Amino acid sequence: MNILVDAMGGDNAPFAIVKGCVEAVNEQKGFDITLIGDEKEIIKALDGEDYDKNRIRIKATTEVITNHDKPTEAIRNKKDSSMVVGFRMLKEKLGDAFLSAGNTGALLTASLLLLGRMKGVLRPALGAIIPTRGMETLLIDAGLNSAVRPESYVQFAHFGTEYMKALYGEKNPTVGLVNIGSEDSKGTPEVKEANELLRKAHLNFVGNLEGNDIINGKAKVVVCDGFVGNVLLKFFEGTGMYMLESLKGILKKNTFNKLAGGVLKKDLSEFFRPMNADIVGGAPILGVQGLVMKSHGSSRALTIKNVIAKTVKLVNADITGHIKMSLEGEF
Repeated sequence: MNILVDAMGGDNAPFAIVKGCVEAVNEQKGFDITLIGDEKEIIKALDGEDYDKNRIRIKATTEVITNHDKPTEAIRNKKDSSMVVGFRMLKEKLGDAFLSAGNTGALLTASLLLLGRMKGVLRPALGAIIPTRGMETLLIDAGLNSAVRPESYVQFAHFGTEYMKALYGEKNPTVGLVNIGSEDSKGTPEVKEANELLRKAHLNFVGNLEGNDIINGKAKVVVCDGFVGNVLLKFFEGTGMYMLESLKGILKKNTFNKLAGGVLKKDLSEFFRPMNADIVGGAPILGVQGLVMKSHGSSRALTIKNVIAKTVKLVNADITGHIKMSLEGEF
């Protein structure tokens, strides 16, 4: 197995990206990594690191797509960028998955222009894990499509179902549709039609979900359009950060609170673990011809290490193959 990594993507590239890759190969066997980007910078980042030199290779490129670049122009004009070369290698089967913390818009554009959608897929979708009561839940679409046809909700549900099967071993994940009420009559015309289609689909559909249903873990796959999904995702992230910072302030308030914090440190760490993007981060772009993983722009070495571990698990489970079979059975 070969994981292709955009060494130049993200705010902390290339050093955090490279270090995360080194930590990944040092902790887990069964895969190699190809670092794509400025060879001199990658070599500099690797200097002094202890790792199996046979498991990390470098593919030299001369250009970088930044967050300031316009996605379509960047993909078309920067042919020798680490991102474009990575996608080209994935398409040519020179790698099993491509990971980048770079420009999200460019990543989506390249997924569509350079890889293409799976047969029958209307829109690809971004899946993000969010913490809910007693379990992890997949939110899909988490930000790629601001408006979609009713049929896309069903496809997103299939993407999410296969993802939860592959990553968490769920046999028949429950699926819910984000809405402003639990009644089938609620919502926009598109959402109401999506509800009808989901009820007829070969899925474990539990109906509409309101906001409190999501956090209470009523479904393991939460389906919505990308506008709603991105708002929900950022709200979850912001709430988690607010709670953590507020709690830190309380625990530092006086000596007694500091002592209490010391006693509760382990339990609090476990409580906030599902909200830590460095641990649960790494969102796949599902519905395209290949496995593409998006890591957040401020990814650190720990983030990259964990996203690689997730990627390896998805490759081993043949997530793209299972999504194709699932769609063929439905459409």
